Order: sequence, then C-alpha cells, then structure tokens
Amino acid sequence: MTEPRVALVAITKHGAARALQLAPQLPAASVVVAEKFAATMQDLPNPVRVYQGALSAQIAALFSDFDQIVFFVSLGAVVRLIAPHIKSKDEDPGVLVVDDAAQFVIPVLSGHVGGANAYAEQVAGLLGATAVLTTASDVGKTIPVDILGRELGWQVECPKINITRVSAAVVNEEPIAFVQEAGDKNWWTRPTPLPANIKVFSSFEEVDLDQFRAVLWVTRRDIPEDIWQQLFERLVVYRPPAYQA
Repeated sequence: MTEPRVALVAITKHGAARALQLAPQLPAASVVVAEKFAATMQDLPNPVRVYQGALSAQIAALFSDFDQIVFFVSLGAVVRLIAPHIKSKDEDPGVLVVDDAAQFVIPVLSGHVGGANAYAEQVAGLLGATAVLTTASDVGKTIPVDILGRELGWQVECPKINITRVSAAVVNEEPIAFVQEAGDKNWWTRPTPLPANIKVFSSFEEVDLDQFRAVLWVTRRDIPEDIWQQLFERLVVYRPPAYQA
C-alpha cells in the first residue's frame, strides 16, 4: 500500500513544539508552519512548508496535496477552517487534531474511507497519546462495512445507500450474515471475537434471508439482478483479488 502524504500543521508556539516532537518520527511528512516558527524547524529531516498570512488561505492546497492532515490546532478552529472545503468521504483527506499537551489525537474527517482513524492510532502511538475514536464500528469493535478487507485488496461493490443501511444494521447489532466464498480467511484482525450478531457462512445458498437484516458477501460470482432486487439495500458485496483463494 502506498504511504500516505502527510502534513503536520502548527500555528502556535506549543503546536510547533509538538510538531517538532513528532516530525522526526515521520520523516516523509511535511511540516507546515507559520513564518515565525520556520527557524525552529531548520534541523528537521522533513520537508518544511512555510506560509504567510492566515492559515485559512492554505486549506485548499492542503486538501489537494495531502492524504492525512494532522493539525496541532484546537478542534473548534479546525472545524471552522475545513468546513468550506469538505466534499465527500470518498474525496476528502483524513483530518486529525492533536491537543496542545499531546494527550489526545482526534480523527475529525474521513475516519474510515480516508484512513484518519487508523492514522490517529499510529500518531497516538508515536506521541504516547490516546486516539479518540468516535466511529461506531470502532467503538463497538465490529465490522467496518465501508472498508472491510481493504488491506487485503477487497473491492466493495454495491450502491452507496447499501453501505449506509448495512452499516447501521451492523452497529445496531441486528442479525448479519457474512458469506465468504473467496478471499483471505484472516480478515478479522481485532483482538476481540467476532460479534455475536454476525454469523459466518461458506456459501450464499446456506443463508435463510428471512433471518438476517443484511448480508455481507465475499465472492467472485456474478450477482444476478434478481438477488440485488430481492435484498434491495441489504446487500454489500466484496471482490477479493484473483490471487487470493
């Protein structure tokens, strides 16, 4: 997987000090600071981007140039800064906030699809901080429907509304059928057991559809239109790479 393009952004003395602490541990990350803090960054191995004027004028370029943006700025200020630039979770970069004491790392935008949740845990580990995850599937330690199998190369196939409906069913602990006919069997990597509301099947034909609120189906089959219609917004299909069994 390609390494993300990362920016560490600071606008205050304390923020710049925290960015200076983290940057050497992420030498490929760019450090973005106001001009008055540029001198303190001279000995870093990282690329340094110095800006003049208001940070708000830099946000569009940051959204365009980076996959993960780590702000050493207050949460409220970051929300106001990024609000005019938010498009969709399929396009927006991951946005994280680190507090002035570097005690907490908070994913603010694109936690799943944009990777901010996973990156928050990585940054928290480097800072000795706590990642504050609020995404329901992470808090509930259940299946993240929108990114399941991403690290294994699985591709999601379904209308977007299906992701929304099925995700809700998963986090609400409704009965879910997980059908795996292909792909790596080691997809569940959490230290906790698979939640009790999720039952695993080896073929679609084994599933009594009346007993389940939604179906997650890992397969290489062509899905007939009548099955899509029968399940309506209750089906999410995952396509593993050809090299996986």
